[in-house]
Parts: sequence; C-alpha cells; structure tokens
Amino acid sequence: MIANFECGNLVFLTKFYVMQEASLGTLFEDILTLVVIYFAIRFLARLFLPVVAKKVVEKAGEQMRQQQEQYQNQNANYQTPKSDKPRETKKVGEYIDYEEIE
Repeated sequence: MIANFECGNLVFLTKFYVMQEASLGTLFEDILTLVVIYFAIRFLARLFLPVVAKKVVEKAGEQMRQQQEQYQNQNANYQTPKSDKPRETKKVGEYIDYEEIE
C-alpha cells in the first residue's frame, strides 16, 4: 500500500507493509523452502567442493615447490669457507672398557 503525504510543496511517498498473520500453510511453505535450500546446497557442495579442494592442494604444492627451488638456489650459491686447519675433536676423558664379573 502506498500513501501520499503532502508537506507544503513536497509530496512524500511512503510504503506501508501490512503484517500478515501466520498460518499453517505458510509455515509448511517456509519449512519446505528451507529443506529445499539445504539439499540444494548439499548437492552443490558435493559437486564443487572436491574440485575446489583439488585446486587448493595443487596451488599449495606449487608454492612449496617454488620455495624448495629458491632454498636450493640459495644453498648452491653459498660457499663454505675452507680452513687450512682440520677440525679438532675435543677429548672429554679416558675411555674405560668394562667387563662383567660373575
């Protein structure tokens, strides 16, 4: 329902929404609509969710491969400084061989 209100030279058009009473028929229609929407979403998720998941896994694998290549390239360019002296091993103590006594 549309009503006109005049205020001087201005005319305001406003819409009034009439509240409808809930009936058993509209309740069943609403419930049926929700059930149909639920099953439609489930059906579409079963169709498209595996495809989306596969794309996400492929993209993550590609990013990991690129990071691995970058890491390998950085390590290939890095040269360890060679020292003239061989590494000395620290001797902690004297080695004692134990034997069982019967």
